[in-house]
Amino acid sequence: MTAATETPLFPAVPESADAVLAGLDPEQREVATALHGPVCVLAGAGTGKTRAITHRIAYGVRAGILQPATVLAVTFTARAAGEMRGRLRQLGAGGVQARTFHSAALRQLQYFWPRAVGGELPRIVQRKVQLVAEAAAGCRIRLDRNELRDATAEIEWAKVTQTVPEDYPAQVAKSDREPPRDPAEIAGLFAAYEQLKRDRGVIDFEDVLLLTVGVLQDRADIADQVRGQYQHFVVDEYQDVSPLQQRLLELWLGDRDSLCVVGDASQTIYSFTGATPDHLLDFRTRHPHATVVKLVRDYRSSPQVVHLANGLLGQARGRAADHRLKLVSQRDPGPEPVYTEFADEPAEAEGIARRIGELLDAGVSAGEIAVLYRVNAQSEVYEQALADHGVPYQLRGAERFFERPEVREAGVALRGAARAGSNDALLDSAPDLPSQVRAVLTATGWTPQPPAGSGAVRDRWESLAAIARLAEQFAASRAAAGAPPPALGDFVAELDERANAQHAPTVEGVTLASLHTAKGLEWDAVFLVGLSEGTLPITYAKTDEQVEEERRLLYVGVTRARTHLHLSWALSRTPGGRPSRRPTRFLNGLRPGSAGSGTRLPDGSRGGASGGVERGAPLRPGGGGRRKLRGPARCRVCGRTLTDAGEMKLMRCEDCPSELDEALHERLLDWRREQAELLGQPAFCVFTDKTLMAIAEALPENESELAAIPGVGVRKLGRYGSDVLALCAGRDLDPDTTDPDTTDPDPSNRPDEAAEVAPDDGETTRKNSFGK
Repeated sequence: MTAATETPLFPAVPESADAVLAGLDPEQREVATALHGPVCVLAGAGTGKTRAITHRIAYGVRAGILQPATVLAVTFTARAAGEMRGRLRQLGAGGVQARTFHSAALRQLQYFWPRAVGGELPRIVQRKVQLVAEAAAGCRIRLDRNELRDATAEIEWAKVTQTVPEDYPAQVAKSDREPPRDPAEIAGLFAAYEQLKRDRGVIDFEDVLLLTVGVLQDRADIADQVRGQYQHFVVDEYQDVSPLQQRLLELWLGDRDSLCVVGDASQTIYSFTGATPDHLLDFRTRHPHATVVKLVRDYRSSPQVVHLANGLLGQARGRAADHRLKLVSQRDPGPEPVYTEFADEPAEAEGIARRIGELLDAGVSAGEIAVLYRVNAQSEVYEQALADHGVPYQLRGAERFFERPEVREAGVALRGAARAGSNDALLDSAPDLPSQVRAVLTATGWTPQPPAGSGAVRDRWESLAAIARLAEQFAASRAAAGAPPPALGDFVAELDERANAQHAPTVEGVTLASLHTAKGLEWDAVFLVGLSEGTLPITYAKTDEQVEEERRLLYVGVTRARTHLHLSWALSRTPGGRPSRRPTRFLNGLRPGSAGSGTRLPDGSRGGASGGVERGAPLRPGGGGRRKLRGPARCRVCGRTLTDAGEMKLMRCEDCPSELDEALHERLLDWRREQAELLGQPAFCVFTDKTLMAIAEALPENESELAAIPGVGVRKLGRYGSDVLALCAGRDLDPDTTDPDTTDPDPSNRPDEAAEVAPDDGETTRKNSFGK
């Protein structure tokens, strides 16, 4: 099977709802076809979770079960939301909203603020650290640069955990959190910061969520309007949801349960921001009838990498570890992970740069290599080492691609050339889109060959080269789909759309990133560096849970690698220093020559959950009051998903072979005519033509088989069920039972049969009150 995490950049739109399911593995298909919540997807690293949930949404839309405008997919970064929108568009599910929690909340807050509060929404502070510094000065608290950053993060944590200043000291003590300053001092700073915002009439990003929650809690009319718009919710990375985000999600949902959440407790690495896996781990408790699907087929990493990842989790402790997923690699074997000990940090950086050079010589692309470290301060020595070796690199988390000056300049030039068209002499000798883009970029100073060395000049070249490669991929994808060759204007529109979604192309250079910012990314070769005690786990990880989060951070790093994985540490910080460092405890029993920390299974894990599906217990009749939800209809002959209303009544395609019992069909038609005359209503008010045909084809033998036929509701089953089953069995009807209950002859007065009143198969339609 093709790797589930790898898809073409511009794939062709599937032709049908069933085509959306093509290429999914059994568990992914379970996710895609579980269209009614609650659904919980426990997805291990590299198991294709984004693929599964986007295909779920697209399948629901294409099968006619979900309306695009009623679906809200929530994720945690603007880039992830943009990529999700792009995937949904390529699957034929355009119009679905995919946003971050903040983006969705801000959109609602801006719309409803004039009605709920009045006036315009206050301005949002882009850098709260400046206000925190002013508040600290007002409180006569002296903070250096690092302390200021930590105090700001602490205020953010308090707000997303819905903690007010006066409750902060007690909440810190309750959570075993180690604050950067005395809790009473932080509480005073927090209160001063909030007052300063009020005085200046501004809000911060956490306030966006808090205010949206407040509006939805206080204004039932606004909450109802939001719930009327969004009826189906999908939440990605659910293990990273904060209490405040969970509260907002609950308000969006109301008393409904059309919710699909996706997450992996073993990738919970943001608890310092208020994120908690408890919402994911408690999902089945809150929703006893939930369907739980476990994705464990790893399409990203080689068996050797997966073996190490399972081994790391096999030694884990705590609640998240109890729910770990044991990954099963679906890829061909690769090289074993390499463990290297260096004398000092400069030697480690030099050794890594040299090894990266060997991979480049072997044909591995620079863009498919990453160096990952625990803290950003570790990057400098690797930047220097790579520059000394002439290896291009990019810092993850630096300036956004589409905001770079050279990218903006290129966009202006491409837009101007597209407007000029054939009047631009620059394009005279450029017969296709890639050559046209290269010609425009050349005019801005770009050259096909990279400049020597590294630095700003090389960074600029890499940015423009990424645009040139994107043009080639765009043209190739259009050709593969059989579409006409794209014009320069088409490519400009694609760039604009990507800029809006922050969906940047890949820049060719080795990635330098912290383990936290590497979450959600993957490379062919990954170098995990600085793996020594005091760095990983970090020195300030004191409690058992803090240490376990550090272990999960290493697990995230390991699972970023597809094929090549290199783990290293240095015995001292500087050349000639005392070699007092020890490799991280997390590798004990896993790296060659180290003592184990417990018994592990042969595959490197202690156990954990395997893949599969767990379905919630069915609701008891009359229990819970939930109505039965309609799932995707499939042809009972060929299995194709049905979207036409008439075909859905028959439960088969119009052109599939019919097994109609013609004699029974005639008896049903005669019986329906008599019932309609007694009611004084058109015949379709009893049963539509398609429903009678479906009955004559299905030949139901009992009430449950009859009730399964579309068009036979609860009331009609009670009113006509015995007659219809008698006719299907070939029995004569008892004349005493053929008179219908005429106490309520107008079917429009029966709300649960409103769908039966209006015909959908070509019969004469009566106007109801909405059609006058």
